[in-house]
Amino acid sequence: MLKNYFKIAIAVLKRRKFFTLISLFGISFTLTILLVMTAFIDRVVNDDYPDRKRDRSLYINKMELRGDQSMNGGSLSFNFYKTYVSKLKTPVKIALSTNFNSTNTYVNNKKITINYKYTNADYWDVLDHDFLEGKPITKQQVDNAEKVVVISEDIKKEYFGDVPSVIGKYIEADNVEYRICGVVKNVPITLYMLYSDIYLPYTAAKTGFSDAGYMGPFTMILLAGSRSGVPAMQKEYDEMVSKLPLPQGSDFKKIFSHADPFIRGYLRTGNEENSGMTFALIALTIFVLLIMLLPTLNLVNINVTRIMERSSEIGVRKAFGASSKTLVYQFIVENLILTIIGGLIGVLFSVLIIQFLNNANLIANLHLSLNMTVLFIGFLICLVFGLLSGVYPAWRMSKLNVVTALKSQ
Repeated sequence: MLKNYFKIAIAVLKRRKFFTLISLFGISFTLTILLVMTAFIDRVVNDDYPDRKRDRSLYINKMELRGDQSMNGGSLSFNFYKTYVSKLKTPVKIALSTNFNSTNTYVNNKKITINYKYTNADYWDVLDHDFLEGKPITKQQVDNAEKVVVISEDIKKEYFGDVPSVIGKYIEADNVEYRICGVVKNVPITLYMLYSDIYLPYTAAKTGFSDAGYMGPFTMILLAGSRSGVPAMQKEYDEMVSKLPLPQGSDFKKIFSHADPFIRGYLRTGNEENSGMTFALIALTIFVLLIMLLPTLNLVNINVTRIMERSSEIGVRKAFGASSKTLVYQFIVENLILTIIGGLIGVLFSVLIIQFLNNANLIANLHLSLNMTVLFIGFLICLVFGLLSGVYPAWRMSKLNVVTALKSQ
């Protein structure tokens, strides 16, 4: 039966080639956009380099102070880390780092922009960077405020060229020379809490991090001893925040800060009234609906036109005893075949576009791929797309009157 439906579907597609091309273009274009977007989300969400301990980590990147008429929010200060966070008992390690900033340096009269961030020694224990050579910054080097640095593989190549090793050499950043102790695999910029070109000890900063308040340039990652210890770690942090004293001389009445799992932590906006997670889900849903709606409506209209052209065929089949259910099933299968063909074309386009994006390096260190997860999602999208665009035309077809359909022959 399915074999017959497939033959009929191919014959119908060949009958009106222009409509077929329009349908295939709409399907493949839609699927291409959704597959590339899915590959991007999959890479951001599921790529666990360098934070391979996500299942027992909590991320802290924002705080909000709120009053009746005022609000202040942002990243956290070293004072907040030293006075409160470092005293927590449940984390076994706490990674501390600033948000990345940029500076310029020159090599052979060529300007190179370098993104840098400051970290503590535990940063290298909480995170699992792949060291291509050398080793991480040690606690002793941090305590001694040594001017050492871990650099990315891209900066190594851009700054030194194709040399076998740079350990012990010096790199200049912000008019200061730092001795290289390690080279790590690149981190994509989408992981903004972790991304940088070079990593420096926070004690080697030109200016001390002596902010007395809660706000500053730092983010933190709390690491539990095991996955089962994460709830207790989160509870201890929440209890600590609830006991924070309000800043003197201000009208702030409430302090908000959260230690969140990976996704929520990275999407946290710092505004309690506008959750980053909620905004991201709403924006993603609206985008997907808009992308799918127009080609779906287009395919519905084309399918209805096809049905009207096949009214005589439908009338003959009904006259010989074909039920409405059989006709509906046939048409939905035909539409799914059309959608799958368009989907295969969309996969081919997606591969080409992803290859172009990777070669263009539009997003630093982010390399997309069509893995099995992405392809499975693409297959589901094809099925949903085929059903959405096929159900209404199939229903219209099943309602055709036999006599009316035969008169149009």
